[in-house]
Amino acid sequence: MTAVVCPAYLPNIHYCSWIIAQKQPYFVRDTHFQKQTFRNRTEIYGANGKLKLTLPIVHNKSKSHQKEEEVQITKTTAWQKQHWKSICSAYRSSPYFEFYEADLISLYKEEVTHLMQFNLDLLNKIMELIEFSMSYKIVEWKKDTHRRMDDLVNAKKSVQINFEPYRQVFEEKNGFIPNLSIIDLLFNLGPDTLNYLQKHSLKI
Repeated sequence: MTAVVCPAYLPNIHYCSWIIAQKQPYFVRDTHFQKQTFRNRTEIYGANGKLKLTLPIVHNKSKSHQKEEEVQITKTTAWQKQHWKSICSAYRSSPYFEFYEADLISLYKEEVTHLMQFNLDLLNKIMELIEFSMSYKIVEWKKDTHRRMDDLVNAKKSVQINFEPYRQVFEEKNGFIPNLSIIDLLFNLGPDTLNYLQKHSLKI
């Protein structure tokens, strides 16, 4: 059985550790989009602790279910500006923010329409920044040959892994918070991000 997963928004460390452990990640495009998952939300470390960022999507009233590739991001709110402002507030003082800022902000200035493509663009950029060559494949769901890794995007289920602590911007105030968005790791560990992910991929 081939493991497949849907693209997540600025995915967490567990998700990214799983991705780099695959010879070739398979992203599924035609399963049903599910609300309240990491498909359109992420968690970063804000000044007051864990901060959730959610991408506002267009709800199709003519369909009870939308396929992953069909889901669009709404243009009625300034979510790009709001999300980038939150990211800056959280990580401006982190050791490596200035090294990666220009690469990531460009994706928040482009016109964005579909959620799945935006998530893949972000993931591709992050993998490029950590110098990991990710060769992925987009597939259609096949029940007999595919195994869905839905737990990787389940926002309500906690991951039972002991994540090695690393220095975080606000940890003196709120303590270490594990398994946040990959950008928390990137801005705090910089070039050592891939090494951290590889260590934790062995625990999956």
